[in-house]
Amino acid sequence: MLLAIIPLWWLGTYLVDKISARNLAKVGEVALVQKMMEGHSSRRILYKRLLFILGLLFLVMALSNPQWGVKRKKIKAKGADIMLALDISRSMLAEDIPPSRLERAKKITEKLIDQFKGERVGLILFAGNAYLQMPLTNDYAAAKLFTRSASTDQATSQGTAISDAIYLAEQLFSDKEKYHRALIIISDGENHDEDAITTAKRAHDEQGLVIFTVGVGTTQGAFIPIVQGGRETYISDRSGQYIKTKINETLLSDIAEQADGSYFHISQYKPLMAALDKKIAQLDRRDLEHASFDEYNSYFQYFLALALTFLLLSFWWPEKVRNKKELSIQ
Repeated sequence: MLLAIIPLWWLGTYLVDKISARNLAKVGEVALVQKMMEGHSSRRILYKRLLFILGLLFLVMALSNPQWGVKRKKIKAKGADIMLALDISRSMLAEDIPPSRLERAKKITEKLIDQFKGERVGLILFAGNAYLQMPLTNDYAAAKLFTRSASTDQATSQGTAISDAIYLAEQLFSDKEKYHRALIIISDGENHDEDAITTAKRAHDEQGLVIFTVGVGTTQGAFIPIVQGGRETYISDRSGQYIKTKINETLLSDIAEQADGSYFHISQYKPLMAALDKKIAQLDRRDLEHASFDEYNSYFQYFLALALTFLLLSFWWPEKVRNKKELSIQ
């Protein structure tokens, strides 16, 4: 874009020359009138303009910050792999924790992603089945975007298959990297899968997976709102009775206990974040792959020096001939 200045400036000078030539033509032949003008030198004017153009060109190049000369720099870091499993079953639509269990769960998941910057994080969504939403990554912005877009509509079957989420998390971790991994399950614990506790214990014993659970909901429970026929109502059973969903803290606590983790309730935000941070910090850290960074040397200062040199020369360069000898060769 900045390079467009040069042809625009040249066009401006061309138009000025045309207007000047038109005015001289009123006096006589342009070339003859110019020779009669004291010290006039078309060649010097051309040189002056070329110097100015070169100055502009190098100035634009300096502003673009030219870089080359690649340097390879390797760094070493330690970290843990953390999978976040978010419950998107319809019971998470209950509003006993406003605005809803799911919205609160999504907010806490985003905060956990921020909390664990420096670690690799991944996202699993689960209801009747578990789905990989994002594999382990350091792209925290993408992880938060996927979290915000999570919805009960993404579940192809209903339920709360926590064991499926645990099993999927196991598959996502490399067998060579045991004891550097954790799974955080955010759910109301309304489990329809009796294998969750057994699966958690086996995952810890065989794979070194540490599982933490975050409970969402209240023991008083709430009905599950849905929209039918354009009006809001609640999910009901076959007899027409509204179904009340309650948090299952016992199950969530047992899952965490069997996998050397801890259970936290979502309402205790600050203690939750502090405790999770402490627990994750206690995990054995693995050596991350050495990350290579390309460093380039900047050379804008040299182009800036050339730009200033040519611009100053263009201002100091005289347009008129200083002696008769030079005039004779114009």
